[in-house]
Amino acid sequence: MPDVKNILFVQTKAPHGSIAGQEGLDAILAGSAFTSCNVLLLEDGVYQLLDNQDTNALGVKDFSVTYGALADYGVENLFVAGSHLAARGLEAKDLLLNAEVLDDDAVRGVLAKADAILSF
Repeated sequence: MPDVKNILFVQTKAPHGSIAGQEGLDAILAGSAFTSCNVLLLEDGVYQLLDNQDTNALGVKDFSVTYGALADYGVENLFVAGSHLAARGLEAKDLLLNAEVLDDDAVRGVLAKADAILSF
């Protein structure tokens, strides 16, 4: 089995309504302890980084602030698909962290360079 040098974690689900978002974040934090990791937010996954989330009415904990720890865990890059932000009426300034906003060609490049891709 070849050594995995770079894992790309892809978040595609909204942060609430299912456990996929929280599980993805947990996997990112765990995986980053072992190898180089990058994170790419696509589709409704862009909501993972939406600033000022109020989850009180949902009765669930807002875990989005945990994304702030990614740099401490050695996550090298945090990417967001710009077209997916725009399709949801969002801009980079709406996010709680500075993420690199990529055009569609750059998204394909990030996907192509990954040694392994885990999608949540």
